[in-house]
Amino acid sequence: MSHILNEVAATKYEKFEVKFIKKSVVKALNHFPKPFSVINLSNLDLLSGRFPVTYLYFYKKPKLGNFKSFVNTLKTSLAQTLNHYYPFSGQIVQNHKTNEPEIICDNNGSLLIEAQVNIPLKNLDFYNLNETLEDKIVSVQPNFPSQIQVTEFICGGISIAFTFDHALGDATSFGKFISSWCEISQNKPISCIPNHTRNLRARSPPKYQPNLDQIFIKCTIEEIQNMKMNNNISLKRLYHIDASSINMLQRLASVNGTKRTKIEAFSAYVWKIMINTIDQSKYKKCKMGWLVDGRERMSGSEKSMSNYIGNVLSLAFGSAKIQELKEGSLSNISEIVHDAISKVSNEEHFLDLIDWIEFHRPGLMLAKAVLGQDDGPVLVVSSGQRFPVSEVDLGFGSPLLGTVYTSIERVGVGYMNQRKSGKGDGSWTVSAILWPELVDALKNDPIFQPMTASHLQL
Repeated sequence: MSHILNEVAATKYEKFEVKFIKKSVVKALNHFPKPFSVINLSNLDLLSGRFPVTYLYFYKKPKLGNFKSFVNTLKTSLAQTLNHYYPFSGQIVQNHKTNEPEIICDNNGSLLIEAQVNIPLKNLDFYNLNETLEDKIVSVQPNFPSQIQVTEFICGGISIAFTFDHALGDATSFGKFISSWCEISQNKPISCIPNHTRNLRARSPPKYQPNLDQIFIKCTIEEIQNMKMNNNISLKRLYHIDASSINMLQRLASVNGTKRTKIEAFSAYVWKIMINTIDQSKYKKCKMGWLVDGRERMSGSEKSMSNYIGNVLSLAFGSAKIQELKEGSLSNISEIVHDAISKVSNEEHFLDLIDWIEFHRPGLMLAKAVLGQDDGPVLVVSSGQRFPVSEVDLGFGSPLLGTVYTSIERVGVGYMNQRKSGKGDGSWTVSAILWPELVDALKNDPIFQPMTASHLQL
């Protein structure tokens, strides 16, 4: 680990500038439906919080063509993709009668931004994303809930940022959109026929377990924008984790014939690190959270909701005494993680959550912890194991790196988002928003390697 830290410390990253050179509006070629329709958000969409979400990919210089021809090709394939994902070409507006947002499928278009930077890819600081990406990626424009920024580096390398309003969908939805775009770019038939029904509605009469009142809260967009910044959770970092480290954690967490998932083992490991970064004279317990996709839990068969476009997410939270976490083995803590996630990974929970939202409409809802209304720092872990990375080939090769990023400045909880590395060797890329003490703790950790150009073989 020390050699990686020395490499990061010794590297003199250039201050670089981004020049935004052109904006284009790309519309669906054959707009459907006609006349345009209005999509009412489902109950679980109202839990999304309207956050901008960015998926960022870096590529070596394409072997054929120049930047201009590459962008023109992207526009053509994007227009074809929007035929299938027409809500992404619409607008999200507030319905003043219902006091809730809705998607107007008017083919207003998706915004495509072209930019250039004055350094080569290898000189980029891939670890400190505050320095690298702050003000370098255009945030979501109100009239364009989906936008793409294509940036050319002086070496000919390219980055592509896909930014979406969270009301359009969750990570699974955005992964389907990006995968379909790649298939169209390669002249392949799309493997996903997207389902835009947004039909996750409440039961009649609605009912829910009272404990949901302790976890979730109704809020306004203003409260989201002005949420408390607990523990100065603002440092955005990117890490590489070797496959051997992940496999080792899973072995340590799996004992007595019980096999834990990689994300459960990883979470247990991080939880032990995390407890040493909080004020133990003030807090006796420590909490972690996990994003859970409900598609497989809400369907009678695994495939029946696999192409559902929208939000089907909930949050599981686990709480444990700090002393218990200090003394517990990785397998002990993995069991706590597993039990917490299991309470949410079932159809009954999602039905209750949909009904809870029905009771609190109109408006937006969030987990109290996400809004910063919880005791002490909370870290939420998200698994992007199924999100496409090496598969994101838009006609000129696979990416060196794929990760998630957000331009929002105020967050109430810390985040770690895991996904496969571009190497395809079982290693992970972990994007994180953390408080200073946790960043410092990870500097001395043997498993979390600060992302560098050498990890990408640049």
